[in-house]
Amino acid sequence: FTLDTLPYSIRVLFESSIRNCDGFLVKETDAMNILDWKTKQNNVEVPFCPARVVLQDFTGIPAMVDFAAMREAVRNAGGDPVKVNPACPTDLTVDHSLQIDFSKCAIQNAPNPGGGDSQKPMAKLSPLKAQPRKLPCRGQTACKGPCSAGDSSRNSGPFSAQIENTPILCPFHLQPVPEPETVLKNQEMEFGRNRERLQFFKWSSKVFKNISIIPPETGMAHQVNLEYLSRVVFEVKDFLYPDSVVGTDSHTTMVNGLGILGWGVGGIETEAVMLGMPVTLTLPEVVGCELTGTASPLATSIDIVLSITKHLRQADVAGKFVEFFGSGVSQLSVADRTTIANMCPEYGAILSFFPVDNVTLKHLKHTGFDKAKLEVMEAYLKAVKLFRNDESSSREPEYSQVVQISLSSIIPYVSGPKRSQDRVAINNMKSDFQACLNEKSGVKGFQIAVEKQNDIVPVQYEGNEYKLSHGCIVIAAVISCTNNCNPSVMLAAGLLAKKAVEAGLVVKPYIRTSLSPGSGMVTHYLSSSGVLPYLSKLGFEVVGYGCSTCVGNTAPLPEAIRNAIKQGDIIACGVLSGTKNFEGRLCDCVRANYLASPPLVVAYAIAGTVRIDFETEPLGTGFNGKSIYLRDIWPTRRELHTVEEECVISSMFKELKEKMEKGNKRWNLLEAPESTLFPWDLKSTYIRCPSFFDKLAKEPVSPQPIENAHVLLHLGDSVTTDHISPAGSIARSSAAAKYLTNKGLTPREFNSYGARRGNDAVMTRGTFANIKLLNKFIGKPAPKTIHFPSGQTLDVFEAAELYQKEGIPVIILAGKKYGLGSSRDWAAKGPFLLGVKAVLAESYEKVHKSQLIGIGIAPLQFLPGENPSTLGLTGREQFSILFPPELSPRMTLDIKTSTGKVFSVIALFENDMEITLYKYGGSLNFVARRFL
Repeated sequence: FTLDTLPYSIRVLFESSIRNCDGFLVKETDAMNILDWKTKQNNVEVPFCPARVVLQDFTGIPAMVDFAAMREAVRNAGGDPVKVNPACPTDLTVDHSLQIDFSKCAIQNAPNPGGGDSQKPMAKLSPLKAQPRKLPCRGQTACKGPCSAGDSSRNSGPFSAQIENTPILCPFHLQPVPEPETVLKNQEMEFGRNRERLQFFKWSSKVFKNISIIPPETGMAHQVNLEYLSRVVFEVKDFLYPDSVVGTDSHTTMVNGLGILGWGVGGIETEAVMLGMPVTLTLPEVVGCELTGTASPLATSIDIVLSITKHLRQADVAGKFVEFFGSGVSQLSVADRTTIANMCPEYGAILSFFPVDNVTLKHLKHTGFDKAKLEVMEAYLKAVKLFRNDESSSREPEYSQVVQISLSSIIPYVSGPKRSQDRVAINNMKSDFQACLNEKSGVKGFQIAVEKQNDIVPVQYEGNEYKLSHGCIVIAAVISCTNNCNPSVMLAAGLLAKKAVEAGLVVKPYIRTSLSPGSGMVTHYLSSSGVLPYLSKLGFEVVGYGCSTCVGNTAPLPEAIRNAIKQGDIIACGVLSGTKNFEGRLCDCVRANYLASPPLVVAYAIAGTVRIDFETEPLGTGFNGKSIYLRDIWPTRRELHTVEEECVISSMFKELKEKMEKGNKRWNLLEAPESTLFPWDLKSTYIRCPSFFDKLAKEPVSPQPIENAHVLLHLGDSVTTDHISPAGSIARSSAAAKYLTNKGLTPREFNSYGARRGNDAVMTRGTFANIKLLNKFIGKPAPKTIHFPSGQTLDVFEAAELYQKEGIPVIILAGKKYGLGSSRDWAAKGPFLLGVKAVLAESYEKVHKSQLIGIGIAPLQFLPGENPSTLGLTGREQFSILFPPELSPRMTLDIKTSTGKVFSVIALFENDMEITLYKYGGSLNFVARRFL
């Protein structure tokens, strides 16, 4: 075996197995199996000990409550509770508590938002200086307008350091203002509503070692993980090892774009990792994704990311690792890489890994990494062969299969003219529009007579004559929402505008142009990079923050233009970088609407028509009568990466680090206890000591038989974790609502299931409380079931409670893919507390199956080709399951029903560790016993 042939991601697994080999949790054979990956892939289970854990507060609250309860249980059993601490470094970000109680509408439908000069012919303005009208600020009382968006002191160049580092800016004048009233009110509500939870987190940060709590108002968990928590290489007491992570979210995969191996797991597995246990996974296939060629100059980051995602979805990479190599990888920025890695759930891969290379190191330099640390990091990664060499002569690893993607084949598209799914390649745009004119009226056609297709309608506007024809553009809107939130595409629009203005190009004044940033941060980086005045010069001025053009909130076109369009029956066009382009949506007289990337919106606005071939026809005439082509002003990827790294990335990381260092005023003033054991408040409806450790004993017991169990629920295929344990609002008629009402709460105070994950009484009542749950006993969607001894139809919780009082065990019958969806620990904990002893399904989602074992529920699977229907099971029978004294992986068990039927099932324990966990009553009890 040779390390050089292993994929880089497998090398990380190998290093971890060697470093953590203890002969029990990680054995020498595990390390050798990983080294022999080429022949052992898909055939063996291997342990992996990640370097750290990341949590957000919805999934973190039950984990920390379990730790607090474990301290209590260890103390009651005679152990030392102080020893109960995370063994693995853990970071918990409180980012899921914010609710939008207060909001303000964006400023919309203003005939000329943000300034008056956009109505003047652009040729009359100097191309060297933006000249916006000075207006009093609207809606921001703290901005003492009038002020100037074009003040050169605030826009001194693409790498200006003079811009104040704050995303809270006056939308019209870019002057810093205090946080809007809505922000402050929502934050105040967040702290008031979640005070108990936040006090518990504050207590956790004080008493537990090896855990850090990132307070509210700091940022989203994935952003904080990527921008602040990621180490790339750990250094502990002069010992170096690779950074790696597991998290309680499927989008934990984003960090693989930084060369950090990581993926999402269930809450129960996460808790086990926090206590020093490994996660187990089947040694995966690794699909090598070779990127070759050079991307089209017109292809944006979004084009490249979505194209790679599409190829991977078609390549069937579900359940596999994906690893990128080839000459094209160095063309992707870290932002591109993390976006591709973040989209793993879209194409089903466990993770998509980009090994650390020179692009990564350059990015880390701009994020503020210490130079000495970067030198050590580079030397270490090269020494242990975890650094990817950009040189073509370097040897590439061997992969299970190779998917080749030529970046040269990725071409930019627009969508339209009536539906977003109708994609048109840019180089075919002119001919496609011509075809639309010819086609019969329908999803694409406009049915314009051949003799009228070249009609021209002259129109007088602001003292000048213009000519309108089919394909003329009258609306051009740059919007940075959803698919265009990547900084590179907005910067591309800005840099293109800068080059266009410098070349002498203008936008016709009758075109309704606008710029609607998705947030103040977008305005901030457009301003700090020095491109905002150039966008404004072309008419793309900030109009506000919110959905605007793509929901039809466009100011009316000038009357002269409207009349000319109607008079000549002109097929006028709108171009926008939003998400919706239905016919007539932008304006009733604009029948053709295209979705395009932000820089293409600017380009088409300059051209003034969609009937243009960018390769052979100029956008317009610049200074000295020179023809200017799109290729002359389109920013290169190198230019974009430079501005993005030096303006956007450095600014974002600086802001986040300042937030982390300064802390949070409300958090800092929040009082919390400092006792070793948490002082449980019996009146609390948020934090409660759970009952998982009620039967904690020092020695495991043999698996007990399940005798005469009733079926609590008879479910079909694709039952998701959200069906099992919903995270949304608490319905007023639910069992959880009745519990909270009895505690004196009003419906307004119920909050959500996600917020109350620290209260087992609420979460148990919320188990199977999804109104879309389809139980075959009921025959329609409802969170109900039948309690067979009495024949009553009850809430699932009420029926389970009756079964437990009667001492009757219960099981669940299910179809294929039980436990589908996002990982959710209460989807296993809830059924356990309802008294569910086993689930019998046709197949399972792998993570959820592991969670069932981790809580002490037996996952049983019908034999291939069998299910309740083929076996003649109604679910109304009683079931008895006998476990042998010694279990073995995937052994067959017999089940006997009260009708006398006997059939066999597979006990889905994949290895000895899973059997051990089940014997101990789950991973929580297994770990707790180690402290005794």
